[in-house]
Parts: sequence; C-alpha cells; structure tokens
Amino acid sequence: MTDQATWDFAPAEPAKPKRSRIRRALVGGALTDLGRLPRYLVFALLGGALIWVPITGYLKTAPERYKSVASLILPGSGASASLNLNGIGQASSYASSAFASNAVSPTETYKRLLGADRILAAAAEALEIPQRDLGRPRVNLVDQTSLIHIEMTGQSPIDAQARADAILYAFFAELDALRTDEVTTREDSGLQAIADYRGSVAETRADIAQLQADSGLLSMDQYEDLIDRHLALEARVNELSAVLSDKSAQVARLENQLGIGPDMAAATLKLFADSVYVKMRGEVALFEAELAEARAHYGPNHPKVEVARHAREAADQAATSLAVQITGLQSADIAGLDLAPNGARANLLSQLVGKDADRSGTAQELAALRGQLTDREADLEIKRVAAAALQDLERDFAVAEAVFASAIARAQSSKSDFFASYPLVQVLENPSLPERPSSPNKKLAIAAGGAATFMMLIGLLIGWTRQAIITRLLSSTRVAK
Repeated sequence: MTDQATWDFAPAEPAKPKRSRIRRALVGGALTDLGRLPRYLVFALLGGALIWVPITGYLKTAPERYKSVASLILPGSGASASLNLNGIGQASSYASSAFASNAVSPTETYKRLLGADRILAAAAEALEIPQRDLGRPRVNLVDQTSLIHIEMTGQSPIDAQARADAILYAFFAELDALRTDEVTTREDSGLQAIADYRGSVAETRADIAQLQADSGLLSMDQYEDLIDRHLALEARVNELSAVLSDKSAQVARLENQLGIGPDMAAATLKLFADSVYVKMRGEVALFEAELAEARAHYGPNHPKVEVARHAREAADQAATSLAVQITGLQSADIAGLDLAPNGARANLLSQLVGKDADRSGTAQELAALRGQLTDREADLEIKRVAAAALQDLERDFAVAEAVFASAIARAQSSKSDFFASYPLVQVLENPSLPERPSSPNKKLAIAAGGAATFMMLIGLLIGWTRQAIITRLLSSTRVAK
C-alpha cells in the first residue's frame, strides 16, 4: 500500500521496494500529499462508528434508572440518665459521645450495617421482590461530619423512593432489635447475680429472725436501751443506798435521844391514842398518889398502905391488860413503853415512827431494785453474746442489701442507657423523589463520545503530520551533536 493514490488511467509505475513502503508507513508522507486523505477518512469513519454506535445503542436500549437520595445524621453529644429507686437510692448512667473514641467510628459501623444482607433481605421482603433485584445501596460518608448519604436506584421515581424507604425502615428496625437484644442480654446476665444477692439477703434475714426468736433481742437499739436502763437502775440503787443510810442514821439518832425503839414508840403512840387507856393510866396515877400519901403517914404494913397498894396494883394490872390487848405486846414489854408521850416528846416519837416507816419503805424499794438489778445483769450477760452475733448479722445484712440494691440499680440504669453501643441516628433528609432518570446519562454519554472523537481526530492529525514531526526531531538531534 502506498501513500499516493492514482486517479487517472496512466500506466502503473513500477512497484517500489518493500523497504520504502515500510518506511513510508512508519514515517508517513508529506503534509501536502492528499493521496492519503481517503485512507484517513476511512479510519475516521470507522473510529467514529466504533465510538458512537455503542453510545447510541446504549442510549437507545438501556432502561431508565432513577436515583433516590437520603441523608442520616448522628447527634454528637452524649446522654445522661438519673434513676431514683424508692427505698434504694439513686442510680445514674452516662453515655459518652459516639465520636469520643478514635478507635471506633459509628458512621463506618452504620455504613456496613446499611449494606448488610439481612437489611437487604428485610427490605426486599417488605417490597415483595427478590433480593437480587433490589440492589445494594450506595453509602457515602462526608468527611469531618456525622452525615451518611444513601443512594438507591429504581426503575421509576416511586420505585427508587420506595426502595430507599424500605432500606431505612429495615435499618432502623435492625438497630432497635440490636439495642433491645443488648439490653436483654445485659439484663439476663444480671438476673443470676441478682438472684444470688436476693438469696444472700434472705438467708441473712432468716438468721437474724432465728437469733431474735432464740434470744428475745430484736435489735441493737433494744440492747442499747437495756444497757441504758441497767445503768439508770444501777444509779438508782446507789442513790437509794445513800438515802437509806441517811434515813437509818436519823432513826438511830432519835432512838438514842428517846431511849426507845421505833416499834415501842409506835406502840406508845397507838396506846396513848386510846382514851380508855389514858383514863386508866390517870386512875393508876391517882392510886399511886394515894399510896405515896399513905406511906408518908403510916408504916409499910399499915392497912391503909396495903389498901392503897392493892388499889394501885389492880389499876396498873387493868391498864396493862388493856395495853396488851391494844398493842399486842407482852406484859413484860409494856413496861418498856414511854408512859409520858406528851408535848415535844410526843412529836419526837411521831418523828421516830415516821422516819422508821420511811426507812423501811426505802429499804424495801432498795431490795426490790437490787433484785431487778441482779436479774437484769444476768439477762444482759445472756444478751451480750446475742447482741454481738446480731450486730455481725445486721452488718452482713446491710452489706448484702446494699449489694442487692446496687445490682438492681445497675440493672434499671442499664435499661435507660439504650444508645450506649448503638448511637442515636436520625433521618436528616427523607428519600427524595427523583424528577429525571440518573441513567442512562445522555449528557455524560455524549460528552464521553465527543471526547473520544476528539482524541481520535487528534490521533489522526498526529499520524498525518508524523513525517514533519520526525524530521524536525532528527534535525534537532543532529544540531545538538
């Protein structure tokens, strides 16, 4: 093949050597050699056909596809929760921001979850189409933001929007399922611990109840109250002991002053409170006076003295018999009575009797209190061991109850921390309803064909001028040498 075509019927020139044709094919001909033009036109037409026939066929035969776009956003702030449990206390929980850690990116996690097979399967099931016909969403993450862009294609605008809605619905349903499963797993893992803590509390409570039933000691407050009462009783006993000593000293002092005991003083006051006895004592005194007068005038054996003596003895015997009857004392004890309880001496006898009665009452009270003190000392000695055991059991019960309450509080607060592992995500832009198809993109196809055609023409132009370019390069090389 040569670079020059023959357009007349002149005789053919002799064939050029093969080497010259190879060189012409590699180097090309002159710029003014129009004989090469038909060949270049053929190449241009073939190249244009190779470029535009597929593009035209694609634009004519490719089904229209529509693209629906949606946007998700992850709030960046953390969340805190405070839970008040009646009778237990307060439990607080705090979930840090989803972007607080550089090790885990929630947007990457959600990007992977959006393309998961179970999300696609759920969306396809909701749309009642095979999963292979659904396609996969195109998920793009915007740098330095918490935005997630989702693109979903469909055969029509409504179909594209419906597919994007189905993907989002399945995504949020799966998130809720994952969060619920997490909370349930945490709760189930804590149920056994809570059951153990409850058993420990019940066992300790049973031990306390058994100890209370055996010892009669209900609480440490009761034991402390018993101690306080024992100390108060002991102080009262000491106080009454001092009071009894003082009253006993007063009674002893009056006994020494009066020369008569309290019992005899009481009998004297009782006796001289009887008017008959007092009158009889008066008669005895009269007969005693007559006897004294008779002795003064007569001898001891004179009849008048004898008569006066007998009269006085009879009156004294009668008074003594009445005194025995009144006081209940023996005749010999009547002689020890104070026979002159009048005036101030009567007051002293009354004081002696009163103070002795007061002393006797104090002594009886002191004896009763000492008996109570002895009994309480014995009871406290028994309850002392029980109190120590009860204190240990109550301490164990308080610890077990605190641990049990803490476990319940943790279980309750974990329920409120719903977005701990899977942060909150919201729909920033709902799936759009596309107005025009996204593919085939006619403008892009035409631009690509135009660019390919332009590059082909540039290639043909370089092929047309390659001899001049090569000659210039060779000339430049020789000049340089």
